[in-house]
Amino acid sequence: NSLWLTRLADHLENERYSRCVAQNYSAAVRRFLAHLERRRLVVESVQLPDVEHYLTALRLSRKFRDRRGRATTGLRRLHRSAIHMLLRLVHGAWPAVKTPPTARELLLRQIVSEYDTWMSELRGLAAETRADRCAEARRFLKWLEENGKDQLAAIAVADIDAYVRTHGAPVRRTTCKAMTIRLRSFLRHLHLSGRTNRDLSTAVIGPTLYAFEGIPSALQTEDIKKVLQATRRDRSPIGRRDYAILMLLTTYGLRAGEITKLRVEDVDWKRSVLRVRHSKTRAHSELPLLPEPGNAILNYLRHGRPHTTVRELFMRSRAPYRGFATGSSLYTPIGRRLAAAGISPQGKKGPHAFRHARAVSLLRSAIPLKLIGDVLGHRSVDSTAVYLKLATEDLRAVALEIPTGVPT
Repeated sequence: NSLWLTRLADHLENERYSRCVAQNYSAAVRRFLAHLERRRLVVESVQLPDVEHYLTALRLSRKFRDRRGRATTGLRRLHRSAIHMLLRLVHGAWPAVKTPPTARELLLRQIVSEYDTWMSELRGLAAETRADRCAEARRFLKWLEENGKDQLAAIAVADIDAYVRTHGAPVRRTTCKAMTIRLRSFLRHLHLSGRTNRDLSTAVIGPTLYAFEGIPSALQTEDIKKVLQATRRDRSPIGRRDYAILMLLTTYGLRAGEITKLRVEDVDWKRSVLRVRHSKTRAHSELPLLPEPGNAILNYLRHGRPHTTVRELFMRSRAPYRGFATGSSLYTPIGRRLAAAGISPQGKKGPHAFRHARAVSLLRSAIPLKLIGDVLGHRSVDSTAVYLKLATEDLRAVALEIPTGVPT
């Protein structure tokens, strides 16, 4: 036990947790290890039920209740986090990864793994796209198993229709459309790999979405100024980080995933260039590093970014200091900055609303669509043309008046 306490202390120090957190975690783990000794258990054999039993006992003890007898969630959360950290050190991952108990689960894992390899090597799809499609494949295989369809070769069109009805009914048309696209891809792979006798991808019927039927949501210029001013007044490390991110969003219209993938070396200070990896097209762009976003990044690097060997440009504000996992991680800080500025958009409330707003500003500056597409990282002009719908005021300015006396 003393060995694991030492390893935990070293881990907390290496990850630069505060002294208070390190002391609390060590005390919680010491208590948990003492509990295991009383039950004659070793930490290497601990399973999830053992941890839940211990945490339940803590919740019932008087020490973890306030004066009114209510369980204090803060202490319980602290003990849970400390124990999970210890068990990740012991097992490498927690909950510990178990080998599939049945040959059926091994087969399903193999099918999804082959599908992922097919999408990567033959289709060249991005990791995010592959992850979404593999998740849909697992849901489909699980649904088949739950409905007694153990043999893939026996799948019929009726099964496809039933799955689409079950999973498509509770969601929006756009979500249902995306689900059917993912399902078609997986069914096509099953046929090409010889696991089904016919190509059932043609039997997947999804909702019809018309081109340009919806208007993308974008922030107004006044709203962007307000959120930038409010964030700039926050001189804390988090404020400096969020302001630099907002400057990249408003200046270049980058995708959230492109910002989270930025590394320190992507900012070329000598050449005044910002290197961007476009998450959808896998292309690389070199954009001019303009003074305002450049100063915001420099201010964050000097006074806001934690001292660490991690190479991602933007990082979490608390230990363990890591880069953001995905672009979706920016939705919380961006939403928080919009709320702090008193802005509540009708549509999107995340980073993409700033991207749309940047597209509108470029359109109103009479920038050609091809150049706008290059800035936004679009592969096709058709992708950029969607933003034409946002410039409604400009379209009204060129609208033709209907002559009087002409029947409509």
